[in-house]
Amino acid sequence: MYKHVALLVRKDELSHEGFREYWEETHSPLATDIEGVVRYQTVYPIDPDNAEFDGVAELYFETLDDLHEALGSEGSRDYDPTREVAAEAREDVDNFLDVDRRPRFIGEERVWKDEVGGDTDGLYKHSAFLVRQDGMSHEEFREYWETNHSPLATDIEGVVRYQTVYPIDPDNAEFDGVAELYFETLDDLHEALGSEGSRDYDPTREVAAEAREDVNNFLDVDQRPRFIGEEKVWKDEVGDVEGY
Repeated sequence: MYKHVALLVRKDELSHEGFREYWEETHSPLATDIEGVVRYQTVYPIDPDNAEFDGVAELYFETLDDLHEALGSEGSRDYDPTREVAAEAREDVDNFLDVDRRPRFIGEERVWKDEVGGDTDGLYKHSAFLVRQDGMSHEEFREYWETNHSPLATDIEGVVRYQTVYPIDPDNAEFDGVAELYFETLDDLHEALGSEGSRDYDPTREVAAEAREDVNNFLDVDQRPRFIGEEKVWKDEVGDVEGY
Protein backbone atom coordinates (compact mmCIF):
# COMPACT_ATOMS: atom_id res chain seq x y z
CA MET A 1 0.00 0.00 0.00
CA TYR A 2 1.34 3.45 -0.95
CA LYS A 3 1.03 6.20 1.59
CA HIS A 4 1.30 9.99 1.68
CA VAL A 5 2.15 11.38 5.12
CA ALA A 6 1.80 15.13 5.69
CA LEU A 7 3.17 16.70 8.88
CA LEU A 8 0.88 19.66 9.34
CA VAL A 9 1.92 23.13 10.51
CA ARG A 10 -0.85 25.68 10.95
CA LYS A 11 -0.79 29.24 9.66
CA ASP A 12 0.63 31.72 12.16
CA GLU A 13 -2.68 33.55 12.59
CA LEU A 14 -4.53 30.39 13.64
CA SER A 15 -4.68 28.96 17.14
CA HIS A 16 -4.28 25.20 17.41
CA GLU A 17 -7.98 24.98 18.29
CA GLY A 18 -8.97 27.03 15.23
CA PHE A 19 -6.67 24.93 13.04
CA ARG A 20 -8.12 21.66 14.30
CA GLU A 21 -11.71 22.83 13.87
CA TYR A 22 -11.06 23.82 10.25
CA TRP A 23 -9.13 20.62 9.55
CA GLU A 24 -11.91 18.40 10.93
CA GLU A 25 -14.96 20.25 9.65
CA THR A 26 -13.79 21.54 6.27
CA HIS A 27 -10.66 19.85 4.98
CA SER A 28 -10.95 16.24 6.12
CA PRO A 29 -14.34 15.69 4.42
CA LEU A 30 -12.64 16.82 1.20
CA ALA A 31 -9.61 14.61 1.76
CA THR A 32 -11.71 11.48 2.15
CA ASP A 33 -13.07 12.01 -1.38
CA ILE A 34 -9.74 12.63 -3.14
CA GLU A 35 -9.61 10.43 -6.21
CA GLY A 36 -7.85 7.13 -5.51
CA VAL A 37 -7.82 7.41 -1.71
CA VAL A 38 -8.69 4.07 -0.12
CA ARG A 39 -7.90 5.02 3.48
CA TYR A 40 -7.63 8.38 5.19
CA GLN A 41 -6.60 8.91 8.80
CA THR A 42 -5.57 11.85 10.96
CA VAL A 43 -3.47 11.97 14.10
CA TYR A 44 -4.09 14.66 16.74
CA PRO A 45 -1.34 15.64 19.18
CA ILE A 46 -1.76 14.55 22.79
CA ASP A 47 0.14 17.63 23.97
CA PRO A 48 -0.22 20.40 21.33
CA ASP A 49 1.96 22.86 23.25
CA ASN A 50 4.97 20.53 23.06
CA ALA A 51 4.27 18.70 19.80
CA GLU A 52 6.56 19.35 16.84
CA PHE A 53 3.59 19.59 14.48
CA ASP A 54 -0.11 20.43 14.73
CA GLY A 55 -1.16 17.08 13.34
CA VAL A 56 -0.46 14.35 10.81
CA ALA A 57 -2.62 13.46 7.80
CA GLU A 58 -2.16 10.10 6.09
CA LEU A 59 -3.69 9.09 2.76
CA TYR A 60 -3.38 5.60 1.26
CA PHE A 61 -3.54 4.58 -2.40
CA GLU A 62 -3.46 1.20 -4.11
CA THR A 63 -1.17 2.41 -6.90
CA LEU A 64 1.68 4.88 -6.99
CA ASP A 65 0.24 6.46 -10.12
CA ASP A 66 -2.97 7.29 -8.23
CA LEU A 67 -0.96 8.87 -5.44
CA HIS A 68 1.22 10.95 -7.74
CA GLU A 69 -1.75 12.18 -9.78
CA ALA A 70 -3.54 13.28 -6.63
CA LEU A 71 -0.72 14.56 -4.43
CA GLY A 72 2.38 15.04 -6.55
CA SER A 73 5.74 13.37 -6.10
CA GLU A 74 8.79 13.68 -3.88
CA GLY A 75 11.10 16.68 -4.12
CA SER A 76 8.61 19.46 -3.36
CA ARG A 77 6.29 20.33 -0.51
CA ASP A 78 3.86 21.79 -3.02
CA TYR A 79 2.02 20.06 -5.86
CA ASP A 80 -0.47 20.82 -8.64
CA PRO A 81 -3.02 18.00 -8.94
CA THR A 82 -5.08 17.51 -12.06
CA ARG A 83 -7.95 15.49 -10.52
CA GLU A 84 -10.99 17.51 -9.49
CA VAL A 85 -11.35 16.81 -5.77
CA ALA A 86 -7.58 16.60 -5.27
CA ALA A 87 -7.27 20.07 -6.82
CA GLU A 88 -10.03 21.40 -4.54
CA ALA A 89 -8.32 19.91 -1.49
CA ARG A 90 -4.98 21.42 -2.54
CA GLU A 91 -6.57 24.86 -2.88
CA ASP A 92 -8.17 24.47 0.54
CA VAL A 93 -4.78 23.72 2.12
CA ASP A 94 -3.89 27.40 1.75
CA ASN A 95 -6.70 28.33 4.14
CA PHE A 96 -5.17 26.74 7.21
CA LEU A 97 -1.67 25.32 6.56
CA ASP A 98 1.78 26.81 6.12
CA VAL A 99 2.81 24.73 3.12
CA ASP A 100 6.44 25.87 3.21
CA ARG A 101 6.86 24.47 6.73
CA ARG A 102 4.89 21.27 6.17
CA PRO A 103 7.16 18.26 5.55
CA ARG A 104 5.66 15.35 3.69
CA PHE A 105 6.68 11.80 2.90
CA ILE A 106 5.66 9.36 0.18
CA GLY A 107 6.37 5.70 0.75
CA GLU A 108 5.33 2.07 0.77
CA GLU A 109 4.09 0.60 4.04
CA ARG A 110 5.14 -2.69 5.60
CA VAL A 111 3.26 -4.10 8.60
CA TRP A 112 5.46 -6.09 10.97
CA LYS A 113 2.98 -6.70 13.78
CA ASP A 114 -0.78 -6.31 14.03
CA GLU A 115 -2.82 -7.39 17.05
CA VAL A 116 -5.76 -5.10 16.21
CA GLY A 117 -6.73 -6.37 12.77
CA GLY A 118 -5.90 -3.05 11.13
CA ASP A 119 -8.41 -1.20 13.31
CA THR A 120 -6.31 1.72 14.57
CA ASP A 121 -9.15 4.16 15.23
CA GLY A 122 -8.69 5.64 18.70
CA LEU A 123 -5.27 4.09 19.29
CA TYR A 124 -2.29 6.09 20.51
CA LYS A 125 0.50 6.35 17.98
CA HIS A 126 4.18 7.24 18.03
CA SER A 127 5.50 8.28 14.62
CA ALA A 128 9.26 8.69 14.20
CA PHE A 129 10.50 10.39 11.04
CA LEU A 130 13.89 8.77 10.62
CA VAL A 131 17.13 10.42 9.54
CA ARG A 132 20.17 8.19 9.08
CA GLN A 133 23.54 8.89 10.63
CA ASP A 134 26.21 10.74 8.65
CA GLY A 135 28.46 8.38 6.75
CA MET A 136 25.72 5.78 6.24
CA SER A 137 24.10 5.28 2.85
CA HIS A 138 20.33 4.96 2.60
CA GLU A 139 20.77 1.31 1.60
CA GLU A 140 22.94 0.59 4.66
CA PHE A 141 20.44 2.41 6.86
CA ARG A 142 17.52 0.39 5.51
CA GLU A 143 19.34 -2.91 5.88
CA TYR A 144 20.16 -2.18 9.52
CA TRP A 145 16.64 -0.91 10.24
CA GLU A 146 15.03 -4.03 8.77
CA THR A 147 17.51 -6.61 10.02
CA ASN A 148 18.39 -5.31 13.50
CA HIS A 149 16.01 -2.65 14.73
CA SER A 150 12.54 -3.58 13.49
CA PRO A 151 12.61 -7.05 15.09
CA LEU A 152 13.31 -5.27 18.39
CA ALA A 153 10.61 -2.66 17.83
CA THR A 154 7.93 -5.30 17.30
CA ASP A 155 8.59 -6.63 20.81
CA ILE A 156 8.55 -3.29 22.65
CA GLU A 157 6.28 -3.63 25.65
CA GLY A 158 2.74 -2.46 24.90
CA VAL A 159 3.08 -2.28 21.10
CA VAL A 160 -0.04 -3.70 19.41
CA ARG A 161 0.84 -2.69 15.87
CA TYR A 162 4.17 -1.79 14.27
CA GLN A 163 4.65 -0.63 10.70
CA THR A 164 7.40 0.99 8.67
CA VAL A 165 7.20 3.22 5.61
CA TYR A 166 10.00 3.20 3.04
CA PRO A 167 10.52 6.14 0.68
CA ILE A 168 9.63 5.62 -2.95
CA ASP A 169 12.32 8.09 -4.00
CA PRO A 170 15.04 8.15 -1.29
CA ASP A 171 17.14 10.79 -3.07
CA ASN A 172 14.31 13.33 -2.88
CA ALA A 173 12.53 12.23 0.30
CA GLU A 174 12.66 14.47 3.36
CA PHE A 175 13.33 11.47 5.62
CA ASP A 176 14.87 8.02 5.27
CA GLY A 177 11.73 6.35 6.55
CA VAL A 178 8.90 6.46 9.06
CA ALA A 179 8.41 4.09 12.00
CA GLU A 180 4.91 3.91 13.47
CA LEU A 181 4.14 2.19 16.78
CA TYR A 182 0.61 1.86 18.17
CA PHE A 183 -0.45 1.41 21.80
CA GLU A 184 -3.83 0.88 23.43
CA THR A 185 -3.06 3.23 26.32
CA LEU A 186 -1.14 6.47 26.54
CA ASP A 187 0.62 5.23 29.68
CA ASP A 188 2.04 2.29 27.73
CA LEU A 189 3.29 4.63 25.02
CA HIS A 190 4.89 7.06 27.45
CA GLU A 191 6.60 4.32 29.44
CA ALA A 192 8.06 2.83 26.27
CA LEU A 193 8.86 5.89 24.17
CA GLY A 194 8.73 8.98 26.37
CA SER A 195 6.49 12.01 25.95
CA GLU A 196 6.30 15.14 23.83
CA GLY A 197 8.84 17.91 24.23
CA SER A 198 12.04 16.00 23.49
CA ARG A 199 13.34 13.91 20.62
CA ASP A 200 15.15 11.71 23.13
CA TYR A 201 13.75 9.50 25.89
CA ASP A 202 14.90 7.08 28.60
CA PRO A 203 12.56 4.08 28.77
CA THR A 204 12.45 1.83 31.83
CA ARG A 205 10.94 -1.25 30.17
CA GLU A 206 13.47 -3.89 29.08
CA VAL A 207 12.90 -4.23 25.33
CA ALA A 208 12.06 -0.53 24.95
CA ALA A 209 15.40 0.32 26.59
CA GLU A 210 17.24 -2.09 24.29
CA ALA A 211 15.54 -0.55 21.24
CA ARG A 212 16.43 2.96 22.42
CA GLU A 213 20.08 1.95 22.80
CA ASP A 214 20.05 0.43 19.32
CA VAL A 215 18.80 3.71 17.84
CA ASN A 216 22.31 5.11 18.36
CA ASN A 217 23.68 2.62 15.83
CA PHE A 218 21.88 4.03 12.81
CA LEU A 219 19.84 7.18 13.52
CA ASP A 220 20.63 10.85 14.01
CA VAL A 221 18.29 11.42 16.95
CA ASP A 222 18.76 15.21 16.96
CA GLN A 223 17.52 15.40 13.36
CA ARG A 224 14.65 12.93 13.83
CA PRO A 225 11.26 14.57 14.43
CA ARG A 226 8.66 12.52 16.25
CA PHE A 227 4.98 12.87 16.94
CA ILE A 228 2.72 11.39 19.61
CA GLY A 229 -1.01 11.47 18.99
CA GLU A 230 -4.38 9.76 18.85
CA GLU A 231 -5.49 8.39 15.50
CA LYS A 232 -8.88 8.90 13.87
CA VAL A 233 -9.79 6.84 10.81
CA TRP A 234 -12.14 8.69 8.44
CA LYS A 235 -12.24 6.19 5.58
CA ASP A 236 -11.07 2.59 5.27
CA GLU A 237 -11.54 0.45 2.18
CA VAL A 238 -8.45 -1.71 2.80
CA GLY A 239 -9.02 -3.20 6.26
CA ASP A 240 -9.39 -6.72 4.84
CA VAL A 241 -6.51 -6.54 2.38
CA GLU A 242 -3.86 -9.18 3.13
CA GLY A 243 -0.64 -7.63 4.36
CA TYR A 244 -2.33 -4.44 5.49
